[in-house]
Amino acid sequence: MKIFNTPNDSIPTTGFILLGFPCSREGQILLFVVFSIVYLLTLMGNGSIICAVHWDQRLHSPMYILLANFSFLEIWYVTSTVPNMLANFLSDTKVISFSGCFLQFYFFFSLGSTECFFLAVMAFDRCLAICRPLHYQTIMTGRLCTNLVASCWVLGFLWFLIPIMLISQMSFCGSRIIDHFLCDPGPLLALTCQRVPVIELVFSTLSPLPLIIPFLFIMGSYALVLGAVLRVPSAAGRRKAFSTCGSHLAVVSLFYGSVLVMYGSPTSEHEGGTQKIVTLFYSVVTPLLNPVIYSLRNKDMKRALQKFLIIFLQCYSERSLDN
Repeated sequence: MKIFNTPNDSIPTTGFILLGFPCSREGQILLFVVFSIVYLLTLMGNGSIICAVHWDQRLHSPMYILLANFSFLEIWYVTSTVPNMLANFLSDTKVISFSGCFLQFYFFFSLGSTECFFLAVMAFDRCLAICRPLHYQTIMTGRLCTNLVASCWVLGFLWFLIPIMLISQMSFCGSRIIDHFLCDPGPLLALTCQRVPVIELVFSTLSPLPLIIPFLFIMGSYALVLGAVLRVPSAAGRRKAFSTCGSHLAVVSLFYGSVLVMYGSPTSEHEGGTQKIVTLFYSVVTPLLNPVIYSLRNKDMKRALQKFLIIFLQCYSERSLDN
């Protein structure tokens, strides 16, 4: 496909070109294999947590119900980028359709916002469990847990709906080349025929809020947790209290650490390579590591996953014998 640079003329946009990770054909095939393995491991890890929570009655508590929903979210979050990236590695044109680009744009940012809301709700759950242990069961009821889960999904998917609809109505000029592996707003807005300050203001105002508001809520929750833990007289009690939120803290640090590097650095928007690597970390690597973090640091989850693995292997061996 030939790309003509027409910076001053609006062109009939049939799609965009995602450069991804430019390298030789052999390098593209190697990247395809690596990311295919990462994608499968991510699906297996997060899927195992969902199955363990579903089948183990001991895990039918708000903490693990939230974790199962979070794992379900991670599956779709990584699916919003990796399958198209894999197809891009094997493609000669590397073209993504106009509708496909904006659908990816919408789902990637909506799922990312939903993840921020879930991390905040999970922090609230841990804060209640540690700061109000005697009232936890009466406050964090099944109904409240369901309402919080539904609110995360609905709010996450409504947040970017209007800004993305506005951007999709704009005209695009030039080469249609996006130096990224996904449809990111920065490169997209750079391809518009003329700047529309109102749309840019709406997007730049709404985009940080799903990051900042949940992050402040998480920090406030853990400030309360820290205060409650420091009042525990015994060292063993303090360790036990910290262990209940250690996995969540690790996941928050991974996700927000990479996102803050991405959007907090004043030079990040000018360095395409850095931008791609950091985006890759929080959108692909973090969903891969989350099941490992939760299974290694949580004894109940570790036992449930071991039980699930034994049942799975037994069913597989019985089916193989029948065949």
